[in-house]
Amino acid sequence: MKGWNEGIANALAYIEDNLAEELDITQIAEKAHVSCFYFQKIFHVLCGFTVGEYIRNRRLTLAAQELCSSKIKVIDAALKYGYDSPDSFARAFLKFHGISPSAAKEPGVRLNSFAPLKIKLTLEGGTMLEYKIVEKAQFTVMGRARRFNMETSYEEIPKFWQEHFADGGQKIVCGMYGICIDVDNDSKEFDYLIADNYLPGNEVPPGYETRVIPAGTWAVFPCPGPLPKALQEVNTRIWNEWMPSCQSYRIAGNYNIEMYSPEPDYSEIWIPVEKA
Repeated sequence: MKGWNEGIANALAYIEDNLAEELDITQIAEKAHVSCFYFQKIFHVLCGFTVGEYIRNRRLTLAAQELCSSKIKVIDAALKYGYDSPDSFARAFLKFHGISPSAAKEPGVRLNSFAPLKIKLTLEGGTMLEYKIVEKAQFTVMGRARRFNMETSYEEIPKFWQEHFADGGQKIVCGMYGICIDVDNDSKEFDYLIADNYLPGNEVPPGYETRVIPAGTWAVFPCPGPLPKALQEVNTRIWNEWMPSCQSYRIAGNYNIEMYSPEPDYSEIWIPVEKA
């Protein structure tokens, strides 16, 4: 996707330049030329931590540097770096540095530093990543839905699947799809459905719902191999290799689909795209 690296670099620079200001995920994502939904998803896949975690760690790094090198008061440092109270700041500071903010003013104390992310140009690729571009008609799914926060979804969604199978939900929905749907472009929340194809006219049991997936163009990536490793590896390569080098298509639509085949050791990732 043209300008991918530049967009991510712009977003990182914007975060770094505004750590002492209120940061809005919508404005950050705009710098990368993608939606909030996809920026947060891609960031976590590539970095291994969420946007919120990154911002907190950078702010706590700068706060410690300022406390130990200047006469700034703890309460002023707390407010400067986005904390509503000295108590919440102290708890976060202690968790990150292992000492209290006031102790950081003592000479010779040990502090932790979380370095800013930078785009580094390296020679990578040269390997095959199979995909196909397909046109899909509108289709309807029926599933069990739950709303998740981007900050905690990677831990909570697996629990959602475990809960679904533990209470016998696979008798109603076997789980052909795992579908992420953005609920609001300005939000950190999204809906996740454990779903199957819906047959019109069939009863929708209590606790389940239908969603319409619009017609469109999809980039479909096969993920052969045992789960979850196969799917995670392909997911990382999509955002780390395929998307930065793709000149013909860009992301379209604030949703994506994981398709779990009845065949053993096979799944797919579906990304909605449009011609660039």
